[in-house]
Parts: sequence; structure tokens; C-alpha cells
Amino acid sequence: MTDRETSAVQEAKLHFLDYWRVIRLRLPIIILAFLLVVVTAGVTTYFLPRQYQSNVIIEVEQNEQKIRIFTEGYQGAMGMDPRFATTQFQIIQRKEMLYPVIDSLNLVDRWSQEFGIRTKEQAYFRLRSMIDVREVRNTNLLQISVESTDPQEASDLANSIAQEYQRKRIEEQQKILARSLSTLEDEVSKQRKKVQEANDEMSRIRTELGITDLNPDSLEDPMQSQETVLQQQEQLASEARTQASNLRTKYNEIEKLTGDELMRSLPTLEIEDQTVATILPQYQEISSELARALQSGLGARHPNILSLQAKKSTYEQQLSEQINSIRRTLVANLQITERSMAKMEEDLEKSRLDQREAKTRGSEYGRAKNNYIQAKKVLEAAELRLSTETMQRSMPMSPARIWEKAEPASAPSKPQVLLNMALAVIVGLILGIGLAFFLEYLDTSVKTMEDVENFLQVPVLAVVPKNISLLYEHPDATADAEAYRILRTNLEFNRPSADANTVTFVSGGAGEGKSTTLSNLAFTFAQGGYNTLIVDADLRRPSQHRIMGMNGDYGLSDFLTTDVDLEDVVLATEFPNLFLLPSGKLPFDAVGVLNSQRMMDLIAQVKSRFDIVFFDSPPILGVSDASVLVRALDLTIIVVQHRRFPRAMLQRVKQAVLNVGGNILGVVLNNVDVRHDQYYEYYTNYYNYYYTPRNAPDGVNGSAAKENKAPARARRAARVAQEDDY
Repeated sequence: MTDRETSAVQEAKLHFLDYWRVIRLRLPIIILAFLLVVVTAGVTTYFLPRQYQSNVIIEVEQNEQKIRIFTEGYQGAMGMDPRFATTQFQIIQRKEMLYPVIDSLNLVDRWSQEFGIRTKEQAYFRLRSMIDVREVRNTNLLQISVESTDPQEASDLANSIAQEYQRKRIEEQQKILARSLSTLEDEVSKQRKKVQEANDEMSRIRTELGITDLNPDSLEDPMQSQETVLQQQEQLASEARTQASNLRTKYNEIEKLTGDELMRSLPTLEIEDQTVATILPQYQEISSELARALQSGLGARHPNILSLQAKKSTYEQQLSEQINSIRRTLVANLQITERSMAKMEEDLEKSRLDQREAKTRGSEYGRAKNNYIQAKKVLEAAELRLSTETMQRSMPMSPARIWEKAEPASAPSKPQVLLNMALAVIVGLILGIGLAFFLEYLDTSVKTMEDVENFLQVPVLAVVPKNISLLYEHPDATADAEAYRILRTNLEFNRPSADANTVTFVSGGAGEGKSTTLSNLAFTFAQGGYNTLIVDADLRRPSQHRIMGMNGDYGLSDFLTTDVDLEDVVLATEFPNLFLLPSGKLPFDAVGVLNSQRMMDLIAQVKSRFDIVFFDSPPILGVSDASVLVRALDLTIIVVQHRRFPRAMLQRVKQAVLNVGGNILGVVLNNVDVRHDQYYEYYTNYYNYYYTPRNAPDGVNGSAAKENKAPARARRAARVAQEDDY
């Protein structure tokens, strides 16, 4: 046997090792690493010196850097600076803060014999190493912790540091406030001088220009009354222009019209005349009577005709005279209106000239008045702030308040024996198990997605966890369906076009969950609104009708061997958008039946009638039926059971598909035990995050419910796999 053949056999054997076998085989290494870590931690903990910790809790308020005139409170009062706590940590550990503590407790002399301390700086570095300052989360509290081999010394140091910090904060804030008040008083004095200067300038300009301002302390413009009069004059002039234009239009229209047209147009021109309104109806009535009399056959010399003509003539003369009067009146009104409009235009232009001159004179005064009023407002705000801050200065200050003083500890804080040993146990187990799995990682068996993708050069479309149930039986099991939703999405994004809608699933051997994966994916497509068909093309040992709980005695084989229509063999399931074409009676020559023109016609029909069609097939390495389907259909997906086949076997499956001209879309990694395979923890983390069963009792999360359902699902999956096996 050659070295290559020996390596291939070894790879095939190692592929079937599960995690428990890895741990069992590597148990000596795991125990050795565990004991080494635990013993080392125990010896180290035993010889470490005992440290006692004392804590003091102090509340701190943020310092105000300076007083502002135009804002409430001090600078920084709008919120706590996120860097403030970190800054205080550093201040507490600086020499300016710790040197007074060293002097007050005489630490140089106390530590000189025990630790060889000779200078204050050496004592400072030792004291600083003993201090730990932390922020109490979401509060303004700081915890100052001091560790020492002497519990009383730790307590004294913590209290002294807190008291010194409190004293420094109060002293610093008093200095800042005093400087700020002094600066504010200077600013108020300067502002008073500015206000007086602005008032003097405003009074001078008002006297020189002869401006009358009844309220010099308000923002009201003294020119505002003149502008109001000018606006009224402009409005009157505009109305006069409009009236003159209307009269001119009416006059022009009257000049164009004569006779009856003019009389009929008077209402349209909005000209009202009582005489015309009275005579015009009589005139129209006489005209109608005259026309009726002439039509009745009376002659022109008939007395009635002559009488009517005489009346008509009288009315015509009266109307003509009245219309001439209206014309004269309209002309007179037009002349009067035009003269009035000209006078208004003249007065308006004069008012405009006066207004411009007044504005020219008053603009300088307006600027001076505005400067005075603004300076006065600033002065009022500054005086109010000065008065407020002067009163606040007399109030007690508490920028740092001690809420809990330190006391001598009754038990050492370090070393923490239980914590150290617990961590040693955890680290020992992790190191031992990690070493075992590292050795497992060095072998060449196929157990990760990268192994599949690198070896087969095809993508992994989905990872299906172990003990997935049939989605038909649990339509609400969202976590179970999530793996198939991922597979559906990847199938949609990776198939070359929407026309490539016939898909078959193949596997290297029986019992890899190919039929269950196909049915669950079809159900997921149907739930997504796709018109989906499952074709059970496994004519040797069909299983789709049993999975769906339907009768499979009449189906694909009957369509391929007889002259029946597709509608007669396609069955509608109880789920929307999901249809099933069962296998029918098992033929003697399954390969011959599938490799026929009738099969090609079936594929063409289902491609046009359904959005997506899934063909179930036998294992491709076991029989030749799958090769026929792979060649005839658009896409092929390889189902690989996790940690089952070695690389060489997967390569044979891929080569079998390519040899018949199949198009491999990708691989589905099935039956992955996510509880033991840490590699897939994040790929399938929706089991712990996304899934919570509706009927789970209070306090039982999705993981617990999943564990409770695991035995039933395992039995169901085993039964389906056994039915699908050869």
C-alpha cells in the first residue's frame, strides 16, 4: 500500500470521530494540562502575601470654571463632562494631593525600616501603587480603595486621602468663585460707563437734528408715524388711480356703442340710471306690440300702427336724451377724478421727499439709540448676575462630600483563594480541551465549511443544525425554519436567472437528510409566496408522500408511462402555494422511465407553471437515477452530512455531477450538532436568540424548550432518515 493510500484510509477513519471520541482519546492530555494549571495556581496563591482593603465613598460635583453673565449657573452646568471622572482619578493620585497625606501620617518614618523608604518621593510611589480609584456606575460617586498588609493602615490612608481631596476641592472652588466675582464686578463697571457714553451720544444727535422722541428708552422708531401717514397717502392715490381707470374704461365703451347696444350694455358697465331703468322696459314693450300689430296684417297707415309708432318715437327721444346726459355726467366725473388723482400724486411725491430727508436725518440717531438700548440690556443682565452670585457665595459649598468612611477590614481581600482556584479550574479545562481540539484541527477530515469550499470549490449555501423537525408539523417553529430561510435566500441570489427554477438535491449516500432538507426548503419557499412544486423522482424508495402524509400510489411514474395530464397527478397540499407530484407506482426500470422524452416534457411544463420546482432523487453514488435528473435539471445542490464523509468521497460526488453536465449551485451542510461544534455557534446563534415557543411556560426560554423537544424531533428525524435509507 502506498503512502497516499495509507493517508486516504487514515482520513476516512478520522472523519467518523465525533467530539466525545476526541475528548476521550485526548483525556490524558486534558487531565495533565488541567492539573498543571490548578497546582500552579494553588502554590502561587498560598505564597502570596495577604492584603487588606479599605474603601471610602465620596460624592463629587463638577467644578465651575468661571461665572457667565448670559447663562444660568456656572459654565458646565448643562451636563457632566465625560472626562471629569477620569480627571479626578488622576488628581487624587498626583503628588500635590498625596504629599500632604504622607506628611500628616509620617509615612516616610513608618516605612523606612520595613520597606527601606528614605525620601518623600519614594513614599509617594509606594502609596500610589496601593491606591485604586473607581467610579460608581451611573452616579457621581467615587470609590477610593487602599490595600495594605496592615488593615488599620489601609483604613487611615483611605480616610486621609478622601479628607485631603475634599479640602482641596473646597479651597479651589472658593478661589475660582472669588476670581470670577472680581472679574464680573469689573465688567459691570465697564458696562455702566458704556451705557452712559451711549446715552450722551444719543442725546447730542437728537438735539442737533431736532428730532422729537417721546420714548428714548424703547426701540420704537420716531419716524414710524410719518411712514404711517405716507402709507395712507399711497393707498388713497392708488384708489384714485383705480377709480379714474374704471371711469375711463366706461367712457370709452359708451363712445363705441350706440342705440340699443348702449342701452343693453348699461348694466354690464355698472351704470345705473333710474330714468333709463323706467323707460327702457316701456320702450321694449311698445316695440313688441308694434311688431305684433304689423304681423297681424294692419297697414302702415292704420290708426293703431300710427299710435304705437308715435309712442315708440317718444320713448326713443327720451332714452336718447337721458343717455346723452349720462355721457356728460360720466365725462364730468372723469375730469374731476383725474384732477383729484393728479393732486394726490403731487402730494404723495412731496411726502416721499420729506420722508427720505427725515430718514437721512434720523438714521444716525437710530443707530445711536439702538447702541444705547443694547448696552443698557447688557448692563441689566450683568447687574442681576452679580447680585445672584454674590448671594450664592455666602452659601456653604460642597464640591466633595464623604458618604462612607473607611474601616479596618476583618478579612484579607487578596489573594482570593476561591476565585483563583475557580479560574484555575476553568483555565485548566479550557486549556486541556482546547489542546485536544487543536490536535483534532490538525487532522484532514472534513468538518468545517472551509473544508467543503476549499476542497469542492463550491459555496456552502446553508448550515442545518441537528434535530431539525419537519416544518409541516411545526409551522410556528421559527428557529427551525431560519436555516431554511437562509438556504432559500442563498438559492435565490446564486441561481443564474429566474428561469433556472428546477432544482434537485443529491447526496453521496443514503440517510444524509436529503429528502427532509428538500421538503423543508420547499415549505419555506411556499411560505414566502412562491408557487412551489415537489416532484418525488426517487422511483426506487420514495418518501415525499409519507413526509406530507398523502397518498403516493398515483403520480410521476403514471405520467411518464401513460398518457395522463399533469393536472391529474399534481396534488395540492394543505399548505398554501405548495404542491406535490408523488412518485406513483414503482417501475421496474426507473432509469429508463426517467431518461425519456416524456420526462423532458414534464420538466418543460412544470418550469412554466411553477415558480420553483424541487426534484427528490436517489443517492448519486448508489444508483444512476440521480445522474439522469442532474443532467436534465437546471441546478443541483449537494447535501453533505456533517462529519460523515471524507474529502475523497465528496470529490467523487462532485465529479459524478460534473461528468453528466450538471450545474452545482452549492452545498448544504446538514445535521450539524451546534451544541458541541463551537465552530458553528455564531452561524446558528438564532437558536438561543430568536426562538421562544408560544406555549413555553414562564421561566422556560427557547433553549430549554428546544431541549425538551429534542427527543421527539430526533425520533422523527430518525424515522424519516430510515425511510429514505437503502
